[in-house]
Amino acid sequence: MALLEYTKEGKIATFSINRPDAMNALNLQVVKELSDAMLDFRDDDNLWVGILTGSGDKSFCAGADIKELLPYLKENSQKMWAFAPTHNKMDMWKPLIAAINGFCLGGGLELALGCDMRIAGEKAKFGLPEVTLGLIPGDGGTQRLPRAINSAKAAEMLLMGTIIDAQEAYRVGLINTVVPVEEVMPTAKKWADTICKAGPLAVRAAKQAMLRGTEMPLQDGIRLEYMLNSYVTSTEDFTEGTTAFVEKRKPEYKGK
Repeated sequence: MALLEYTKEGKIATFSINRPDAMNALNLQVVKELSDAMLDFRDDDNLWVGILTGSGDKSFCAGADIKELLPYLKENSQKMWAFAPTHNKMDMWKPLIAAINGFCLGGGLELALGCDMRIAGEKAKFGLPEVTLGLIPGDGGTQRLPRAINSAKAAEMLLMGTIIDAQEAYRVGLINTVVPVEEVMPTAKKWADTICKAGPLAVRAAKQAMLRGTEMPLQDGIRLEYMLNSYVTSTEDFTEGTTAFVEKRKPEYKGK
């Protein structure tokens, strides 16, 4: 039985962790299925935007399945990558939206941090409580959280295992918006539809410039931006976009 529902609707892919009875906690099967699905999404030219969520209305992902993943992690602690890589550990320039419908803890928050935008339900909870179990976040949490919010709040969450609610997460800039739980997926789909109206190659170039550029000195980032802009202006999509603007019609982008 699949523990991840991977669906394709037009240009939008949806990844839904399907372990509601276990708060959508991550076990080896979920991680492997998510890895396979993300690779397929990355390499499918017909898919432009992804939405990551959890089944039910209580939990996005409550983190690792302690009974299964933590013993496995201990047995494989000397391996550089003990688990199949998800979007957190691959070059993923297609945009991803996290639709957070409930608890978003530990590895679940790390999955959300690996997305570009985060929409949360009113009752969502966020945290990286790994230190309370004697370990640290191991899927990018210590690196992505301080890049997403101010360092003092990141330190509080990382060093104390503090859990915050949706309003606090919005206040500190961890999420983009808070909506009623029944509006989480409709909002995510609306945002994905909006992204799909833009040139897909331009969107991916903008994401790459944004993420890679923040790790560079400013002048290097500007050079990267120039190179990526030179690339997109050589594409068919650029010609279509500018022509459609002049002709006052909607562009028909093909990702070429």
